[in-house]
Amino acid sequence: MLVDYFYLFLYKLFSLLSKIAPSTVMNTLLKSISYATYYLHGKYRDIIFINLDLAFKNSLSDKEKKKIVLRVFYNMIQTVIGFMKRNGISKEKLLENISFKNEHYLLDALKNKEKIIFITGHYSNWELLPPAVTSKYGITLVGIGRKLDSDVMDKVLLKNREQFGVEMLYRRGAIKGAIKALKQNKIVGFLLDQSLGEKQGGIKVNFFGKPVGHSPAASILARNFDATMLPAFISTDDYKHYTVTFYETLTTLKTDDKEADILSMTQAQADITEQVVKNKPEEWFWAHKRWKAYLPEIYKKHI
Repeated sequence: MLVDYFYLFLYKLFSLLSKIAPSTVMNTLLKSISYATYYLHGKYRDIIFINLDLAFKNSLSDKEKKKIVLRVFYNMIQTVIGFMKRNGISKEKLLENISFKNEHYLLDALKNKEKIIFITGHYSNWELLPPAVTSKYGITLVGIGRKLDSDVMDKVLLKNREQFGVEMLYRRGAIKGAIKALKQNKIVGFLLDQSLGEKQGGIKVNFFGKPVGHSPAASILARNFDATMLPAFISTDDYKHYTVTFYETLTTLKTDDKEADILSMTQAQADITEQVVKNKPEEWFWAHKRWKAYLPEIYKKHI
């Protein structure tokens, strides 16, 4: 309980700093924290290096990899700070520095009253993506995530998300909630870039040419409800201006071969994520053990 309130104290402290400190001072502080994280948290630094070598086949120099590692840590901190800044602001204020690309993919699906499943990942400021979309288009988005270990901070997180029309489901029992949401014509969003082994219900697909465990949940729901799978990712160059990009909808299959349909649809989700990550690798959260389901030996020092 004391730890919970210590986290809450830190949250409120940094929330205050993010709102009153000059941007140059705040950026210097955040970059300093990024460097400290790089040198003090060797476990996550090494995991990122391992992932980069696996994905890019040692084509990156040590300098390039270090730059990406620092950006990963900085991006994570900026994601948290951005979350703090959004607390209590209006939808209009939220949208001031956000642009939207290829929005016709979403608008067409809404116009045709299709059931929609968003496909995204831990990329750039992924926490900003749901409130940006709900605020812009006046829709309700049901996201699926893990409950925080701290009950106090989990309540803060839920309140922040709900102020912009984002509803959350915890992973346990999430499929039932997602089914209910789709029946109510709400949009369901999935973060689909973390490892999920076969024992946890994952299936094997390829990611950067190597096998990974991937959740088939979005594929199963899309097939059962004939829903539109719409990839959407957010990105930034300066952490002041953000762009939400919608990608061409993924094909929903419903043939006599259910397993083949689900595998093909799930592979398509991995493919679009790989395409986005390759375009700007510094914005993906490389600290996940993405390949651990089928290549656990590469992380043996960190298991």
